[in-house]
Amino acid sequence: MNATLIVIDSEAELARARTLVDKLMASDDPADIARLEAQARLIAAYEQKRWPPGRPSPADIVRYLMDQHGLSRTDMVPILGSASRVSEVLSGKKGLSMTMVQRLRARFGVPADVLLPPVRKVRGAGKRKAA
Repeated sequence: MNATLIVIDSEAELARARTLVDKLMASDDPADIARLEAQARLIAAYEQKRWPPGRPSPADIVRYLMDQHGLSRTDMVPILGSASRVSEVLSGKKGLSMTMVQRLRARFGVPADVLLPPVRKVRGAGKRKAA
């Protein structure tokens, strides 16, 4: 195959690059495999820039932990407090308290900063007026 790579700067170029990757995946030629890897990296870089991943919500993290450990909502009651609180946390209506964060850390070994909401910058914080 041709030794060209597609530099991606638009949706049309992304579509062309994906078509090229599909063709290269059928090849056993070492040059095509190297080209496939390079083109896949270009696609990944474009997608990362165009659609950066968002930070998962605490509810998403709790659902993930439940799934990975085969736990039900009932199993989460000792960690989150009550059946209604489990429901509120999983629906995103309530955030995690520090007690819940501590229990989740102890049970699953998850770092607290993953479970806490991101710190919001306060406008004007740290600036002092000259006297």
